[in-house]
Amino acid sequence: MIEFLPVIVLVLSFLVLLMMGVPVAWCIATSSMFTLMVAMPFSAAATTVSQRIATGLDSFALLAIPFFILSGQIMSKGGIAHRLISFAKTLVGFLPGGLALINIVSAMLMGAIAGSAMASASAMGTILGPEMEKEGYSKEFGAAVNITSSTTGLVIPPSNTLIVYSLASGGVSIAALFLAGYIPGILTGLLMMIVAMIWAKKNNYPVGKRATLKEVFVAFIDAFPSLLLLVIVIGGIIGGVFTATEASAVAVIYTVLLSFYYKELSMNDLPKVILESVETTAIVMLLIGASMCMSWVLSYENIPQDISNALLSISDNKIVILLMINLILLAVGVFMDATPAVLIFTPIFLPIVTALGMDPTHFGIVLMLNLCIGLCTPPVGSVLFVGVGIAKTSISKVIKPLIPLFLVMILSLFLVTYIPQLSLWLPEFFGV
Repeated sequence: MIEFLPVIVLVLSFLVLLMMGVPVAWCIATSSMFTLMVAMPFSAAATTVSQRIATGLDSFALLAIPFFILSGQIMSKGGIAHRLISFAKTLVGFLPGGLALINIVSAMLMGAIAGSAMASASAMGTILGPEMEKEGYSKEFGAAVNITSSTTGLVIPPSNTLIVYSLASGGVSIAALFLAGYIPGILTGLLMMIVAMIWAKKNNYPVGKRATLKEVFVAFIDAFPSLLLLVIVIGGIIGGVFTATEASAVAVIYTVLLSFYYKELSMNDLPKVILESVETTAIVMLLIGASMCMSWVLSYENIPQDISNALLSISDNKIVILLMINLILLAVGVFMDATPAVLIFTPIFLPIVTALGMDPTHFGIVLMLNLCIGLCTPPVGSVLFVGVGIAKTSISKVIKPLIPLFLVMILSLFLVTYIPQLSLWLPEFFGV
């Protein structure tokens, strides 16, 4: 029973603190300290936890996160989201549920540029939410579409969480991860669009006017400078021109210049934008530091090896093991945000799946899709709360239109899990 004591202390203390309303970062750090206290005195445990939080942030790759957060904030304020929505409107606005489809396509484009589900949910909800309500869409359906589609930004690059996975996995290529996210992210978006079209037809939501080729061209030209950021960032990383961290700094410079060019951001606005990005960065970095600490505690107590042996003792069938891991990660996503979940569970599950012959890049995308679903699930679903708050509705009212979208997210997860080439074809094609 002694070897199970650290696991029991870790899980129980984390859940108790979470139910008490303690912020997730402090739940992680405090439960890590309690776990260490099983084997060492309080002073040694407290010192070790503080040291591990500090050393967990000592990484050059993590510098990309504050830069991408800042570039995402600038995009939200600098008129870029409006132009992406206008372009999406010309592409899909004439189909059933046109405004819902515009939301999904815009969220995919915004996620691909900003790399943040929160930024996408905030921008799309603020701009498209009132317009959808005015056209006769229920605010609950609009919120459900916005919440789920915004999570594609975790999979479609550049993604802050994929950078964190690269760090947690011991150096899986960020370029390979970025390329691997495209097809799964687009697949998830397309499945959501099918659901939105069926729901819109069922509820007789209005259909927009088909855009002319001239209107599509004009909207594309207007959005082209924003879309060019994708080419600069991803192309630069894949081409070896700069690292992901350097690409994030380039993204900031480019978005500032572009926002000034659009004349929707001034020098007077920058201090507020920077302050908001600093607040977000502080929260994310505290989560990363605390999660790195818990990851070290797990390793110190040999918990990953114990879990690995337990899973492999149940079955050595790859299909069964991957199903079990997906179910565990879906449950984890209900209680834990994406960043700490990546840092804590990557060291646990990655050795298991690699032993079964799964590519670490493929597993990174599977992990990300699991956590995308978690972001839409209470009680810790951050994107769920943002989307509901912007729509001025309640979680209980959003659940009904949310369920079909949840189901296609799970379908996409299992397709990507069991068809590796959906993730690996692009990295193999570009040789990264």
